[in-house]
Amino acid sequence: MKPKVENHYWLKSGFINVIQNFSGVFFGFASFYFLVRVLTKHEFGAWTLFMATVTILEIFRNGLIQNALVRFISSSPLAEHHKITSASFTISGILTLVCIIANLLFAHQVALIWKTEELETMFYLFNIVFVLSGILTQFNCIEQANLNYAGVFITNFIRQSSFFIYVLVCFSFDIKISLINLLYIQIIGVFASAVVAYYYVRPYLKITFKLYPEWIKKLFNYGKYAFGTSVSSILSTTIDQMMLGVMLSPAAAGSFNIAVRITNLIEIPTNAVATIVFPQSAKRLEAEGVEAIKYLYEKSVGVILAILIPGVLIIFLCSDFVIHFIAGGKYDDSIPLLKVTLLYCILIPFGRQFGTILDSIGRTRTTFIVVVICATINLSLNYLFILEMGVIGAAYATLVSNVIGFMIAQTILKKELNVNLLNTFIYAYKFYPEFYYKYISRSKKA
Repeated sequence: MKPKVENHYWLKSGFINVIQNFSGVFFGFASFYFLVRVLTKHEFGAWTLFMATVTILEIFRNGLIQNALVRFISSSPLAEHHKITSASFTISGILTLVCIIANLLFAHQVALIWKTEELETMFYLFNIVFVLSGILTQFNCIEQANLNYAGVFITNFIRQSSFFIYVLVCFSFDIKISLINLLYIQIIGVFASAVVAYYYVRPYLKITFKLYPEWIKKLFNYGKYAFGTSVSSILSTTIDQMMLGVMLSPAAAGSFNIAVRITNLIEIPTNAVATIVFPQSAKRLEAEGVEAIKYLYEKSVGVILAILIPGVLIIFLCSDFVIHFIAGGKYDDSIPLLKVTLLYCILIPFGRQFGTILDSIGRTRTTFIVVVICATINLSLNYLFILEMGVIGAAYATLVSNVIGFMIAQTILKKELNVNLLNTFIYAYKFYPEFYYKYISRSKKA
């Protein structure tokens, strides 16, 4: 029988993370719902490309230390925590400076490529967000490493809801929205979130203003592959939109982004489970060995698939209605894009948990190599398919690269952990009766 403490962790943290991911997707989706109605296709496409670019820079900064910080704090003695935290802040500060310099150097050129002058000023202003979000990320990671998620949820809620409220007010009162004002709201939201995050992380925040070369080296050596993985992964998910913006137009990128945003709605369980599994798998490896990690992968993917598949089927069958309801009639070109993106949604849980599990057991180099290969394939296919087929080519390129990545990942998991692909579908099938008997049937008896 599993300890009650562990069951309590999974129940509480699972609930918080599902709610957090649901609220994140809800606010992102709701903001998008109104933005597509008040912005022109060009403006919405330009905003999509701007957010894709700054997200890559944030991942560039966070990817090197985020998983490393969580892993080492969750598996190291308390006496070492202040050294780990200080080393992490040191690395984060250096990378933030690198991102700011890159932003200053290339903002003008990027604005010219995407034919939107306002983007140059926006890239310069986003440097404020870089500094604030760097601090916020450190606070959230420290809390997550201590198996607490309340502060992470609340700070994300503040950051996302403030943006949504502004867009809603502008839409309701017919106030003209400029892209630069959207960025000002982001700055306010991330500042408020950082202040609240500090309140929640104070019990765990132990920093000494010293350099700890041994921990800087450990974090860097662990995080360098996770960093490469994160950057390559975000490139894989945004390169199609960015290439559409360069090769066709910002409007084309906006149309593709609509299909991607809808599929994000059904990725809530994938993101939530990945957040919970990472610190748990790091602990279980030390206590129970490889067999426990194998079970974690198969079980977590199975549960995600059980939740995911019905949603994919419903949206696929009703894709015309979904696009018209969500984005309006001017985005009919997103309907075939949505149908293709839904196909590779089924493969996302396998890939996401593959990276989570391998990173948690220290195989970040393997994850890095796989993601780089897939990103390279995705980049090449996007270029060829967009030239040949236009916007729909980007969707097919991402589908093909996801299928190739799935096959590579399953081969590695079979070799390293003896993962049985069939077991994930067995767990998915068993999820429905288990859920019924544990929750629905018991509630009726009560």
